[in-house]
Amino acid sequence: MTTDSPIVVGVDGSAHSLDAVCWAADAAVHHRAPLSSLLGAPGTFGDAVNLSAGVFSGVEYAGTQSLATASELARRSVPGNHLTLRTSLRHGSAVAALLDAAESARMLVVGSRGLGEFTGGLVGSVSAAVASHAPCPVAVIRGMPEMDAPPLDGPVVVGVDGSPNSEPAIAAAFEEASLRGVDLVAVHAWSDFSLLTVTPADPSDNELPWSAIETAERAVLSERLAGWKDKYPDVSVRKVVVRDRPVHHLLQQARESQLVVTGSRGRGGFASLLLGSTSRALLHALTCPLLIVRR
Repeated sequence: MTTDSPIVVGVDGSAHSLDAVCWAADAAVHHRAPLSSLLGAPGTFGDAVNLSAGVFSGVEYAGTQSLATASELARRSVPGNHLTLRTSLRHGSAVAALLDAAESARMLVVGSRGLGEFTGGLVGSVSAAVASHAPCPVAVIRGMPEMDAPPLDGPVVVGVDGSPNSEPAIAAAFEEASLRGVDLVAVHAWSDFSLLTVTPADPSDNELPWSAIETAERAVLSERLAGWKDKYPDVSVRKVVVRDRPVHHLLQQARESQLVVTGSRGRGGFASLLLGSTSRALLHALTCPLLIVRR
């Protein structure tokens, strides 16, 4: 990635992708980066059924119009700010086009669902695919009614599991909080699973040294944050240490946040898994923007 690497946003004309365009434009202003709108259009269907390429000229025209609409919306969403815009209409799979663009992107932004997705699905096939495979950070934006939108001055929330896998997410979260001028909430859970299945709800009911464990886990969190607090002294950090179920507590914090940041895989994750259990669960459950950062 270079200093002029763009923030790339996927466009397909759906309401969710237009929400993604607005969020990406704001992010581009904060990062002082170009914004590149990309749309994948069918380009090989004609050969498959012996139709001429001209049959799909209407598809290409519609794609060009969608990109023009997205560009206009992007400029209107950040009034008074300079925004360098690029557009690209790619032929073939939208996933392939986005992943290709992600190779040189600062960030990839997609809506949670696109045109043609089943309305009952929380995350569409395109957003799930790019979140799993893109080499750059991926922001997944879910459209919400205005009354349920998170506060614009809400904090950035980051999940910290104590493993090296969360280090890139911590770095990205500090940067986002600094650029947006908001607080950072760092959530650290001792375990990825509910401990109520193996221990009593009341710590006093068993002989485990909960106080000592909590002190040790707070030290783990402080150690992971220490260097980044020095690099971003302008960011006020609130530490949240909980016993288990990081997804549950991240969702709680997300109610008043403007962005949740997580690593692509957590502690003990199998190398073959492209997304860990926490990032997968958040991808399906969050209503505020989610930024997944790969190590």
